[in-house]
Amino acid sequence: MKLPKSYYNPLSFLGSILAGISLALIIFLYTISIISDAGSSYTGLFIYIVLPVFLIVGLILIPVGMVRKTKKSRELGEDAPDKWLKIDMNNRYHWNALIIFTIGTFIFVFLTGIGSYEAFHFTESNEFCGELCHKVMEPEYTAYQNSPHARVTCVECHVGEGANWYVKSKLSGLYQVYSVLFKKYPQPIPTPIENLRPARETCEKCHWPNKFYSYRIDNQIHYLADEENTEWNIQLKMKIGASHSAMGLSEGIHWHINPDVKIEYIASSPDREYIPWVKYINLATGDTIIYEDQDEPLNEGQIMAATPQVMDYIDCHNRPSHDYQTPQDFVDFLIATGDISKSLPEIKKIAMEVFNNTFDNPDTAVQIIEEQIKEFYLTNYPELVHSQKVTLDKAIKAIQGGFLKNIFPVMKASWDAYPNHIGHTEYNGCFRCHNNIHTSKTGKVISKECDNCHTILIQGNTDSLQVAPFNESLEFIHPVDIDDAWKEYNCTECHRYLYI
Repeated sequence: MKLPKSYYNPLSFLGSILAGISLALIIFLYTISIISDAGSSYTGLFIYIVLPVFLIVGLILIPVGMVRKTKKSRELGEDAPDKWLKIDMNNRYHWNALIIFTIGTFIFVFLTGIGSYEAFHFTESNEFCGELCHKVMEPEYTAYQNSPHARVTCVECHVGEGANWYVKSKLSGLYQVYSVLFKKYPQPIPTPIENLRPARETCEKCHWPNKFYSYRIDNQIHYLADEENTEWNIQLKMKIGASHSAMGLSEGIHWHINPDVKIEYIASSPDREYIPWVKYINLATGDTIIYEDQDEPLNEGQIMAATPQVMDYIDCHNRPSHDYQTPQDFVDFLIATGDISKSLPEIKKIAMEVFNNTFDNPDTAVQIIEEQIKEFYLTNYPELVHSQKVTLDKAIKAIQGGFLKNIFPVMKASWDAYPNHIGHTEYNGCFRCHNNIHTSKTGKVISKECDNCHTILIQGNTDSLQVAPFNESLEFIHPVDIDDAWKEYNCTECHRYLYI
């Protein structure tokens, strides 16, 4: 099939070859991915993003080559086509070109529609978000897969509904691509506090705010760092709402999002770990109370210059899908599941000591964990290394697995880099405001009393459990005798730095 003379030039040939190969590869990879259900985030990247770029470039080169060929022919005084496009249906060259152009345009538009649709869904997929930039996103993607929201797609929280935020996310993604390509990304990746979409536009799609929940029971199992790995149980009645769901958000932890109440605060640090100023507004009555940190208050200039933040769900539930568990938490969990046997003396203690090391990469960490634990038992319990070899090896493997799921040395991502504001043991969390230090001018205090949020129903080791009388609460007993120090200091002053 002959075409106009202007088509016969190296640049147009190159464009045709590039476009043809790109189209063939797109069809081939897409067919393979459909038939065999095989592929990865990289396959999708090539099918919907990389190869289409080459296809379009190839198609553009064809007319560019033809224009250059025509211009050159005129300059050389050769027989060249007219200056303006002329289609002569009696000319078989024109007829052939028109057929190719018409069919090609139809196929291109058809494939573009399908490709755009598939590309949209591909860029919205978890694989695109978590696997494409494997090194950078490995910590977040791993934590996400082990979270309660593992079946909620990334974009449902990070983007949400509507074209506006979709465009915003893709524009910000351009800088992220640049950061990855040129290694400009920080380690660890900072939490997107300031540019995160309001939780009311995302979280409330599933967590309906008008559906109220009453108290719930929270059973916790901990193990002490002693020779017997003593089990310590505590059962809490969490006051997440009112005593009965019919009472709505009139009391309880979720009272903070009562539609009749507005809480504003000023943080003295970008990560919002320190909150020296809190403002309570009763929208129904107009009553307003300002609480200020008495130890480190803000001056008038700082208050005037600051923009108070309205308290949102994410101020407390700040790690809903990317929660890096602390060593004591995931080791306790592994002991409870039996992956780490309680029969191994001091296994909790040595596991905590292992995590006091600083690791450069996961391979080194896995090796050091095994060597340090085995060395401990060879020194202190040499007979156990042989008599319980299988049990010890299983425990070591479990501790290594816990490390690989929660601590990522390359990206410097771990529980220490990403505080979880739920609770108050390893992170200040609730105690950022509820610390007995935030006081109003009239003497009102934001209390840190335990009973504000929960009551203790059961506590103690398995041999001597304390059980609270009906509808009453036990006074907290610290598993390790520290007198009344737990009343005077925040839990984090010990638990954040010492594994006990």
